[in-house]
Amino acid sequence: MRPDILNPIFAEIDALKGVGSALARPLERLGLRRAVDVAFHLPTGMVERKLTDSLDMADAGRIIGITLTATDYRASGSARAPFRVHAVDGRGNAVSLVYFGRNSGWPRKLLPLGEPRFVSGKLESYGDALQMVHPDHVVPPEEAATIPARESIYGLSDGLTNNRMRDLAAQALARAPDLPEWIEPSLMARKDWPAWREALARAHADPADAMARERLAYDEIFAGQLALMLVRQAGRRRRGVPIAGDGRLRAMLKLPFAPTGAQRRAMGEIEGDMAQATPMLRLLQGDVGSGKTLVALMALLNAVEAGAQGAMLAPTEILARQHYETLRKMASGLPVEIAILTGRDKGKAREATLMGLADGGIDILVGTHAIFQEAVRYRKLGLAVIDEQHRFGVAQRMMLADKAERAPHLLVMTATPIPRTLTLTYYGEMDVSRLDEMPPGRQPIQTLVMASTRLDEVVDALARHVSAGGQAYWVCPLVEESETSDQAAAEARAEALKMRFGDRVGLVHGRMKGPDKDAAMAAFAANRTQILVATTVIEVGVDVPNASLIIIEGADRFGLAQLHQLRGRVGRGDKPSVCLLLRGNALGETARARLALMRESNDGFRIAEEDLRLRGAGEILGTRQSGEAELRLATPEHVSALIDAARDDARLLIDRDGGLASPRGQAARTCLYLFEKDAAVTLLRGG
Repeated sequence: MRPDILNPIFAEIDALKGVGSALARPLERLGLRRAVDVAFHLPTGMVERKLTDSLDMADAGRIIGITLTATDYRASGSARAPFRVHAVDGRGNAVSLVYFGRNSGWPRKLLPLGEPRFVSGKLESYGDALQMVHPDHVVPPEEAATIPARESIYGLSDGLTNNRMRDLAAQALARAPDLPEWIEPSLMARKDWPAWREALARAHADPADAMARERLAYDEIFAGQLALMLVRQAGRRRRGVPIAGDGRLRAMLKLPFAPTGAQRRAMGEIEGDMAQATPMLRLLQGDVGSGKTLVALMALLNAVEAGAQGAMLAPTEILARQHYETLRKMASGLPVEIAILTGRDKGKAREATLMGLADGGIDILVGTHAIFQEAVRYRKLGLAVIDEQHRFGVAQRMMLADKAERAPHLLVMTATPIPRTLTLTYYGEMDVSRLDEMPPGRQPIQTLVMASTRLDEVVDALARHVSAGGQAYWVCPLVEESETSDQAAAEARAEALKMRFGDRVGLVHGRMKGPDKDAAMAAFAANRTQILVATTVIEVGVDVPNASLIIIEGADRFGLAQLHQLRGRVGRGDKPSVCLLLRGNALGETARARLALMRESNDGFRIAEEDLRLRGAGEILGTRQSGEAELRLATPEHVSALIDAARDDARLLIDRDGGLASPRGQAARTCLYLFEKDAAVTLLRGG
């Protein structure tokens, strides 16, 4: 249960004065549902207000504060046209104060004719005249001193103003309690950081206060590191079952080529972990095409050889079915029963799978979240493999672990190469194996960038590719953060291509029903369709060796890691492959740098480091898609600078300072609740 001291700041958003259903909607769009969310919604910049007594064209573009007197109102006949208030300064210089979308009563009330008012806003030139659109402050002259020369600016959404956001932030800060200190005293003294509440107030008052921002970032990183260590500690306390296969099944595998040195190294590390009574908790990192599936199969066969069962969990149905087919193909001829279970499996087929798991008839189960369900019981679960780990949180890992009497060994995999700092942030409780070699035969992929204005040339090139027997993906742009708009873009592109290519065009997107999606994928895999128009549902796991061209429309809207994942859908066969990135015309610096790097590098680890620098941590790990909470206060630069100190401090607390039972530990427990790492506290309490 959350400590009482935190209850005021964890109140729902409507506990803040002035927040009703209308204001709750724009706040919701920013993810601000509680007072604590507002408190952690730090300003992004600062208004520097020039106080003056005279209007001057030289100040156009600046925010000024000045005393003005309204002389005339100008309303137009149209409701959409602006309402203008003509006003003058003390020397008779004129300015228009412009209001859109309000009835004329509002500005008339704010600025009565002939009465001076202190007005603040951005001064703009409009031809030879001066104007100020929607002044941010209009108060009687005697209240001018209440308008500060510097004010924080916040990230907003439609329906929110900076003034309202500042008011809500002040209310949230008033609810923030003074908390006992959880940072190790010598570190606190060395860094000269303010106390937590003071740091929060300073960060809102001045976005440039680096010391306050660093303190808050450290708290968030420390909470994450402490939670990961507690999870690991709880896992180590649970007894697992040592698993040591005799190698008979693995020796029967007929591999097309010898494993790489990196694969052999990873297999050895996993085998060594599984032989221990302490449950394995290992992250397998590998770039697109580095051979993670073979390593996972070897681990699963090791479990089966020892009389245990294995489970493999994938984030999407497409990927689960892909893994199922791949494992069956690789293990063909082996006396191993492999089954699949997804949310789509119903009736007798599902019952048969559940019975096979319970009586041990099924050796390896592949599935989606469905394998977490209450009804799913294993006879002896020895190993769980989780693919695309960043889509599953710590709590879900624990749910899977609870499926066994003894804690199963856990191998988690990701095809998103992750920089070291992020590995420590998100996977700090795990041992790490890296596949940094490519199996022989993987074709290098040539990456080209073209303007979307050359679409006709691209379609002609696609026609030549298909006529020569090739297949291609056409990935539609991320229109906005909405599956519906992605779907619309994909459907429109598919229709346009069908006008030229007819039935050779297939379509797959996230909102299609499972069987329809599978049918579209199966038709493409069997070469019954030559062009597959898709949204990013094909980002991971889709394997069609004959597809050697991928066209990514609106490539400048994607992150580097996602572009690299999509590019990895080709280059899987024996033909040279091409990735064509179609870009918009107006490119920002970041987008230009991103596309240039894609053109020159196929190295996923280098791309991930650059993505971290350009975009930040949350997006690399796909957290927005997964619903996992991303870092709210710490920037990637903070993570790089503070992760080692936070990890050492968390370890010191657990190993030397008495853990969570000590006075500092009690404070650290509050920190865990503050950053909503409650699962770690629950685990500790549950033993």
